Amino acid sequence: MTLDEAGDGWAVLSMPWDARLVGDPATGVIAGGAVSVLMDTASGAAVMSHPEAAGITATLDLRIDYMRPATPGQRLRARAECHHVTRTVAFVRATTFDDGEKPVAMSTGTFTVVREMTP
Repeated sequence: MTLDEAGDGWAVLSMPWDARLVGDPATGVIAGGAVSVLMDTASGAAVMSHPEAAGITATLDLRIDYMRPATPGQRLRARAECHHVTRTVAFVRATTFDDGEKPVAMSTGTFTVVREMTP
């Protein structure tokens, strides 16, 4: 995975197609687990880049809706946005695309907000 872009509360990560990530060798489609890791990581990066939540985070809940199989051989790109932050929880939406215009998957998630670490 590569962090392509990030700003205040958003991040874009990409992942190249790789035969080791294929879920079904007959089709060459990337496994759903690989897509979920990309979306989870992009979402966490969005939280860590948010001015009100910057710091350590962990996934509390992540719901992913798979819209269609990713096109074999194409890079996946996930864009996540942290749209709301409370004292202890951040809320994130993310969308993953391949080279097509229609989403491969969409997610909503909640992430911890750790403001200070004490030894």
